[in-house]
Amino acid sequence: MWEQQLAFGILAAAMTAAALGVVRSRNIVHAALFLVVVLAGAAALYILLAAEFVAWVQVLIYIGAVVVLFLFGIMLTRAPMGQDTRLDNDQRWGAVVVGLFVLGVLIALLVDAFGGKKIQFSDSLVALGRTSNVGTEIFRVFVIPFEVVSMLLLAALVGAVVLARKD
Repeated sequence: MWEQQLAFGILAAAMTAAALGVVRSRNIVHAALFLVVVLAGAAALYILLAAEFVAWVQVLIYIGAVVVLFLFGIMLTRAPMGQDTRLDNDQRWGAVVVGLFVLGVLIALLVDAFGGKKIQFSDSLVALGRTSNVGTEIFRVFVIPFEVVSMLLLAALVGAVVLARKD
């Protein structure tokens, strides 16, 4: 059991450092690459939760498709590469205050909800995360939201191409 907690701690630390890299990076391509680390960490956390199908969907869809879409969008819209100080503003301290407030609220909610309880995964709960159950839910029950998201991503790519076009 301590191995899972150690793995969670390492993954959480890596994801936190990469998330800070996303926010602090002045190069937009580096920010997208830091985002890959955060999304890969989320996939590893899904594996710790015994949800292998969701982990591989995270890798294939988010890392394989969405980040590539971000990078294409960055390249097609000719986003500024490198360091640009004009994009900075003076709202950092307000963001720090709001972020710490949200962190405090989340910690209070989680401690109130779980406290010192030990969470046990039952066999029926693990069975819900199996590939056949998740696939049935996505492609039969939630097929319309799934298609709406795919159309949204297609519209974003077409919009990036239209914006990048020279008239």
